[in-house]
Amino acid sequence: MTISGRRQLNLAGFLACAGLMAYALYAEHVLLLTPCPLCVFQRMSVVALGIIFLIATMHNTGGWGRYVYTSLLAIASGAGIGVAGRHVWLQNLPSDQVPSCGPGFDYIIDSFPLSEALRLIFTGSGECASIDWQFLKLSMPAWVFISVTVVGLFGLWNNLRRI
Repeated sequence: MTISGRRQLNLAGFLACAGLMAYALYAEHVLLLTPCPLCVFQRMSVVALGIIFLIATMHNTGGWGRYVYTSLLAIASGAGIGVAGRHVWLQNLPSDQVPSCGPGFDYIIDSFPLSEALRLIFTGSGECASIDWQFLKLSMPAWVFISVTVVGLFGLWNNLRRI
């Protein structure tokens, strides 16, 4: 059984997302880097992208279906780009402008109504501004920003192109 070029590339997009999540879990459980609330939302975006790519792989994305997948990929990658961009911005604030550390993600979600919880999470905190990991002088959120942008654009190109 062979699958079409579009489906093969959607599978590649899924595998890229799976690789990103595998490294995130490695960083958490082996390198002992605890994800902050904004990191959790970035992970959710990568997982959503991966699920959309996987469904697009299993479904023959001809006709209007490819526009549905393109729209969903745009939404998921846009959300990831927005959260990662906000995280990078917080990390680059002058130290006197960094918000104070707040409660953890689980406490916020359990203790506040959703709208208030989201406001608190996106305000960020001191833990979101710290840089615990770098590669080529870029923090993990910067790499997530780059990765989600590239994977998202790849998905848009793949699903909009004519075969």
